[in-house]
Amino acid sequence: MPRPTIAQLLTGTLTVVAATVALLAVSHATGVFEIAVLATFAVALGTLATALQMAAARRRPDRSPAPAPAAPPVPEYARH
Repeated sequence: MPRPTIAQLLTGTLTVVAATVALLAVSHATGVFEIAVLATFAVALGTLATALQMAAARRRPDRSPAPAPAAPPVPEYARH
């Protein structure tokens, strides 16, 4: 499996941080177990976001330019 790029890692990290903050703010969790469950869910969400980006990058066609077509061979009588 290919390694994720920096952009994919940053997207996953941002997803984890944003999901953790949002889940903790909405749930008003105070117990250690509740916070651990929410943080685990956020990490799973960030991992999923990175994996989906990697899968989408593999499905994209290669964007390298196509090689220029070769010139047709010049007939012998035209080489004078």
